[in-house]
Amino acid sequence: MKRIVYLLLLGSLLSLAGCQTAPPKPPLRPVASVDLPRYMGDWYVIAHIPTFLEKGAYNAVESYRLRPDGSIVTTFTFNQDAPDGPLKTYQPKGFVRNTRNNAEWGMQFMWPLQADYVIAYLDPQYQQTIIAREQRDYVWIMSRTPRVSPAEYDALSERVRAMGYDMTLLRRVPQQTQPSHGSPP
Repeated sequence: MKRIVYLLLLGSLLSLAGCQTAPPKPPLRPVASVDLPRYMGDWYVIAHIPTFLEKGAYNAVESYRLRPDGSIVTTFTFNQDAPDGPLKTYQPKGFVRNTRNNAEWGMQFMWPLQADYVIAYLDPQYQQTIIAREQRDYVWIMSRTPRVSPAEYDALSERVRAMGYDMTLLRRVPQQTQPSHGSPP
């Protein structure tokens, strides 16, 4: 009986050895340092690999406000399926997980679950950022302005590609030029 189990196990392992596996993804590296007060405020989502909640998003804006306890009040707003579609608002709570660099957060939509949220790129002027996830399932290219130049978009997209994302899933988020509707008063 042990011999049969051994042969079945060996056969399974050999059949798996012939399967192709995806090449390993490069390590996801957070930026070296984030000045949290400077990072706060409105960020327009320029492109993303969307979660199920934000498919069909227009005018997406992510807004952050630092609380005295170090947590981050987050307001994510967008119009659903059209520039003037129904306004959707989500308010997950952000938590800095790594206070050495402030670039690794947990985002809590529902207690006690926290999704990882890595600031993988931030330009020195705090005008453009890329939020990534270790799983390479979702990504957000964001800017302080609702539009970026084609050259800036190409450079940001190339950074996302270099992180190991499937670029066929990246979607540009249509933005109308309008005042932000994401920051609470």
